[in-house]
Amino acid sequence: MQLNRFRLTSCAALASMIFVAQSAWAVNPFTVRDIRIEGLQRVEPGTVFVSLPVRVGDTYSDDKGTAAIQSLFALGLFKDVRIEVNGDVLVVVVEERPTVANVEFVGTKEFEKDVLVKSLRDVGLADGRPFDKAQLDRAEQELKRQYINRSLYAAQVVTTVTPIERNRVNLTFTVVEGDPANISEIRIVGNKAFDESTLRGLFDLDTGGWLSWYTKSNRYSRAKLNADLETLRSYYLTRGYLEFKIDSTQVAILPNKTDIGININISEGERYVVSSVKLAGEYLGKDEEFKSLVVIRPGQAFNADDVAKTTKAFTDYFGNFGYAFARVEARPEIDRVNNRVALVLQANPSRRAYVRKINVAGNTRTRDVVVRREFRQLEASWYDAEKIRLSRDRVDRLGYFGEVAIETQEVPGTPDQVDLTVNVTEKPTGSLSLGAGYSSGDGLGLSFGLKQENAFGSGNSLGVQLNTSKFNRVVVLNTTDPYFTEDGVSRTFDLYFKTSSPYQDQDYYKLETSGGSIRFGVPFTEIDTVFFGAGLERTTIVPGTLLPTSYQKYANEYGYSSSALPVTVGWARDSRDSALAPNSGRFQRANAEWSFAGDAKYVRATYQFQQYLPLSKKFTAAFNTELGLGSSAGGRSYPVFKNFYGGGLGSVRGFEQGSLGPVDASGTVLGGSRKLNVNMEVLAPFPGAGNDRTLRVYGFWDMGLVAGPDAGLAINADANSLRSSVGVGISWISPVGPLRLAFAKPIRKFNNDRIQGMQFQIGTSF
Repeated sequence: MQLNRFRLTSCAALASMIFVAQSAWAVNPFTVRDIRIEGLQRVEPGTVFVSLPVRVGDTYSDDKGTAAIQSLFALGLFKDVRIEVNGDVLVVVVEERPTVANVEFVGTKEFEKDVLVKSLRDVGLADGRPFDKAQLDRAEQELKRQYINRSLYAAQVVTTVTPIERNRVNLTFTVVEGDPANISEIRIVGNKAFDESTLRGLFDLDTGGWLSWYTKSNRYSRAKLNADLETLRSYYLTRGYLEFKIDSTQVAILPNKTDIGININISEGERYVVSSVKLAGEYLGKDEEFKSLVVIRPGQAFNADDVAKTTKAFTDYFGNFGYAFARVEARPEIDRVNNRVALVLQANPSRRAYVRKINVAGNTRTRDVVVRREFRQLEASWYDAEKIRLSRDRVDRLGYFGEVAIETQEVPGTPDQVDLTVNVTEKPTGSLSLGAGYSSGDGLGLSFGLKQENAFGSGNSLGVQLNTSKFNRVVVLNTTDPYFTEDGVSRTFDLYFKTSSPYQDQDYYKLETSGGSIRFGVPFTEIDTVFFGAGLERTTIVPGTLLPTSYQKYANEYGYSSSALPVTVGWARDSRDSALAPNSGRFQRANAEWSFAGDAKYVRATYQFQQYLPLSKKFTAAFNTELGLGSSAGGRSYPVFKNFYGGGLGSVRGFEQGSLGPVDASGTVLGGSRKLNVNMEVLAPFPGAGNDRTLRVYGFWDMGLVAGPDAGLAINADANSLRSSVGVGISWISPVGPLRLAFAKPIRKFNNDRIQGMQFQIGTSF
């Protein structure tokens, strides 16, 4: 039996040689009786058979042999392929590429390993995948690109390939990161209307300061520079400079690869004033309604922001009627002689559309239903831009995602249909709250809270709160189902146990309170929710040394143990732009509690109001006030264990936590049935932090009081006994929540007040 052999490779030169020598290696066509595969180690035989263009029973030819070799090489699994013909048996001999067994990094400090592993996976290099030199080159270039993005231009990457058993290799990337390239100079050339320092102050990039190790604002990044250039362009375009342009940008890296100079050349052009605004095109017969959306004012300087707001408002309004593809263009008619510009708003509503499907993407942990139930735009309904915006805002307000964006895609072949894709980026939803205060007499007191807002991706929340101070110990467990009903009615369960004692000594009196409650939240509007619920609570006055007179009097009248059945009604409205670091917006919350049955009968109400005002790009004013009122009910005295307390974190800083208000002859704080807190702050970027809003300093003024109907039994407890303090602090959006450190000095205080000059908290704004 004669044996004919030939070999093909993917190299162009060898392919040419084979073509030339084809007549010498040619095989006469024959019917394939059998196909054998040789050389396989990890690749399944089925993978090879599926890729072959010839089967048993087919007629084999040279063309099919060439196609078979090309097909197998295209799999990327083999570094050599041969086809041998033994009579009427086709033998496919392959040599597999090595497989990557492990990828390690040495000398990497700037990045976590997971980040680099992901970047290499994106270029096709990962554990378990075939290895080839071309992928290795791409991997090295990708690692260098990652370091360049962090301004580490001097980074060097050396790769070591170590063969191991079973045709596998270990890859080790040894990185010498070098020093980062820092910006040494930023120059703006061509400015006349504004001085250079003002324009540089708009940038997030700068030449560095004493906090650059934290902000990294002097680290060059092309993305950050582009963002700064857009800020510069916007600054001019909102001040009338319609023809402003950036002529060129030069970024020069010195030979040491650690210093960078940036030159920006601009042309300001002339300043233009708007002479008129006209509508053109089709406006669905609603011209007057569209005119009411125009925020561009003739006689004022051209403002690109006003133009953008107007065109967006027009587009959104078209969308409210189902015109998802509406186009609105602002065409300027420039009078360069008089430096005036007339704006023509040209509208083309295009065609009406309805939403075919709504898809959710990027939610690796959160279930689809958690996102979908927030949507007000329904599938198979007309496209409604207002409902889509509202849906996006509702998903964002969940707090489960770092980014929320909605994309609109046309349905191919169906011009009146669109699909919506909700792209979300998951973020950690567990929050940690910590509070602490220190005084020389009482030492350190800590409070701790842990809450998971999106437990197991269900949208339900689970929380626990602990207080480990000397005098007050608290354990609270709660869980909330935000969609107890399909209409969005929430349900919350609370279980708690609290003890309070003025001293650690077991001989002193203490209060023990245990109970539970259930609350429901009913959404009346998109930003208003009304709460109602009921609970069962039992409070025990444990007698001991120095039991206050008010407590003894209440115990003598109603007993040492009191039960209560409170019902609650509340309301909340939140329009803040952020729950962690608000810059604008308002928050309001009111709650009323009425115990109509049991031993303790009372009415208790609280109201909180917060307002945030952006004074400028860097400065924010914040205002907070909180009121609390309690009163007796059912012919019984107001229970002393329902008193309000003030002072410390969340109240009047500079005073010990819960130390304000009436005290008895022994110095025990009794609290009161009335409470007032007023807080005012001005926040600014931390010196040296540039425009970074995650790290800021603030100055504050606090004022508050706690008083009650039993003031006659106490010292310094009349309603005019306002305490106040001033101070400065640091606000930092840390990985576990907003941390605030305050240094306070009381400016209105009384004898025997307990002072704490330094306090900090994690988890709240005030």
